[in-house]
Amino acid sequence: MHAVWTRIARHVATFRRANAGNVAMTFALATLPLVGTVGFAVDYSHANSVKAAMQAALDSTALMLSRDAATLSTSDLQTKAKSYFDALFTRPEAKNVAITATYTTTGGSQVKVDGVASVPTSFLGVIGYQNINVNGTATAAWGSTRLRVALALDNTGSMASDGKMSALKAATKSLLTQLKDAAAQNGDVYVSIIPFAKDVNVGSSNYSANWIDWDDWEDANGSWQNTTTCTSSSKRGKSRCSSSQTWVPANKNTWNGCVTDRDQSYDQLVTAPNPADGSLPIGQASTLFPAEQYNACPVAMMGLNYNWTSMNSLVDSMQSKGATNQPIGLVWAWQSLVGGGPLTVPPKDSNYKYQDVIVLMSDGLNTQDRWYGNGYQTSTAVDDRMYQSGNGSGTCANIKKAGVTIYTVHVNTDGDPMSTLLQNCAGGPDKFSDPSKFFMVTSANGLGAVFSAIGTNLTKLRVAK
Repeated sequence: MHAVWTRIARHVATFRRANAGNVAMTFALATLPLVGTVGFAVDYSHANSVKAAMQAALDSTALMLSRDAATLSTSDLQTKAKSYFDALFTRPEAKNVAITATYTTTGGSQVKVDGVASVPTSFLGVIGYQNINVNGTATAAWGSTRLRVALALDNTGSMASDGKMSALKAATKSLLTQLKDAAAQNGDVYVSIIPFAKDVNVGSSNYSANWIDWDDWEDANGSWQNTTTCTSSSKRGKSRCSSSQTWVPANKNTWNGCVTDRDQSYDQLVTAPNPADGSLPIGQASTLFPAEQYNACPVAMMGLNYNWTSMNSLVDSMQSKGATNQPIGLVWAWQSLVGGGPLTVPPKDSNYKYQDVIVLMSDGLNTQDRWYGNGYQTSTAVDDRMYQSGNGSGTCANIKKAGVTIYTVHVNTDGDPMSTLLQNCAGGPDKFSDPSKFFMVTSANGLGAVFSAIGTNLTKLRVAK
């Protein structure tokens, strides 16, 4: 706009030097600078409005192009850019609109969209300016950050009411689609799914694994058999004797795959299980995962992967049964991000930054874990294993201290009090307690919108310019 002011000043100087003509002509000429000044303000304001609309359209065009830019030819990229932009930019007064799109992979993938147009003037034509040129640039960059998302999903008995389980399945599958679409290539996004009730299911095929603690399972599953002698074993999973009968544990291949909380305080950590702990004395804390033949065992979890078909099948198979133990779902979601037990984690590439995220969804309050609660009434003791607001300890705090971001969702269809536990648990390393990462809905139908909002937060590409 500097050239416009220069031309106005030149005209003013011309007026000053002219000394012929009558008063009317002098007055008329004297109004030209005023007209130029007012005209500049009006035309500039109009051009600036067009420029803002152009920038918004460029931003959206860059984001939409980023979805499939890696698979488009140069000419197809240009064609799609123009098509997207034309659908978004509704300023017919802008003329000679030109859009240029480029895709590069240097330093991470990015799409750059440049736009230029001319806006006819209404007043500045009197000093020779028929148009004002406007331009803008938008860049959508991705590929330098990769996502690893663990979904801890409530599969308890109360999820059978008010359409909650059906809504959870639909919302989860939509979220998986969002995450899939955010990946330009395999490995950009990994997802794990941890269905939970009082226990979690690590897969019954792991019955011979050395990271399982069988003590309680063997004491609860088996039969009395008549023997001529009755001896007790010195091993951690001891035998029981009664007169001439000996308790014989069931074959481990009959185990349904469920494990309960680890010994305290390993239940709040992702310490790697140590097979040597199988020989520890009774009463000494073990890092192993305790097997339990829980009669409301949820479907088996799935570790980090990008097999979207298998994950959708897992979601379809989820069922509503059992008591609520959010801490075990949360800690196993964390475990899926670091590995251990049945879970392996793909190595991280040093050329990328990684964002580790847990999404914990539950429809109620904690009712039972390995030690506390009856499965029906709210248990403060179970809550405390998850998070103690007084001293900031518990599983939630440990996860955030480890650099993992937690989103929490409370589906509250029964008019229960809002879960301050889930609200306090939400946050991440950048903002330890972050209420914006906590969501509560009062109907099952609201779950889809919440998961979509979380998915948008996770996958949106930052417009750099």
